[in-house]
Amino acid sequence: MTAAGRHRSTLVVVLCITASVMVLQVVGALLSGSLALLADAGHMLTDATGLLIALLAVNLAARPATDRRTFGWQRAEILAALVNATVLAAVGVLVVREAFLRWDAQPEIEDGLMLGVAIAGGLANAVCLVLLARAAGESLNMRGAYLEVLGDLLGSVAVVVAAVVVMTTGWVRADAVASLVIGLLIVPRAVMLLRDVADVLMEATPRDVDLARVREHIRSVPGVVDVHDLHAWTITSGVPVLSAHVVLAADRLDHELECTTLDALAACLRGHFDVDHCTFQLEPVGHEHHEGSVHR
Repeated sequence: MTAAGRHRSTLVVVLCITASVMVLQVVGALLSGSLALLADAGHMLTDATGLLIALLAVNLAARPATDRRTFGWQRAEILAALVNATVLAAVGVLVVREAFLRWDAQPEIEDGLMLGVAIAGGLANAVCLVLLARAAGESLNMRGAYLEVLGDLLGSVAVVVAAVVVMTTGWVRADAVASLVIGLLIVPRAVMLLRDVADVLMEATPRDVDLARVREHIRSVPGVVDVHDLHAWTITSGVPVLSAHVVLAADRLDHELECTTLDALAACLRGHFDVDHCTFQLEPVGHEHHEGSVHR
């Protein structure tokens, strides 16, 4: 099971809370005339959509591997995160645009209703944040959901502050300022998530795997002369994989010793780098000259 799959029930609970708060904010925005509240509701809508996509991706990722898809549907979680980040960025840009368009307007705002709905939304977001805190460190998909809820919480705080300002000073532009703040909170989070998704899709080395240290550890295994064609990448969050061509000394090239070396290599990487899925090609000294163009 993938990292996100272990927290499926958490996603369901957070989705239900998020959808409920979104409906409350839409109604509150229409009744109070607050753009900031409507912007926060739009943010919640993208979060609810992202959570729904994440749940669908978790179900797809749980499907078994086949000859056609040897890693199953695990990469579906990354594609879900990509869609989520793209939608999030689009909403952020729209919110910023609407905040600037609203600047010169002088709408009537029901500040009491605006404040009450914002506080309710903030409390709900805080509950969701606590639920997602543990899972956020295990899965890119869950991290995306956590960042979205964190942004919602900060957005709710901005709306609360704006409502208090309107209530105490009558400066209605505070509503547009809060909307702008929400938009500026959304865009950087979307960029961060897109960057992480790009790393996985481009099969970049996982950030917690130091290939130089991996190379040293492999070379330290008895009987290993050298290693080349060393690659590490991520299938989906929590599923790093590694492959390498390992050069063995001549006295290790028999079946029993090769099996011993393979066991030692796997145990080394599993123990020091938390990489369970490893593929090693064992070869004699000089064989790399027959391989043509090779990678590092």
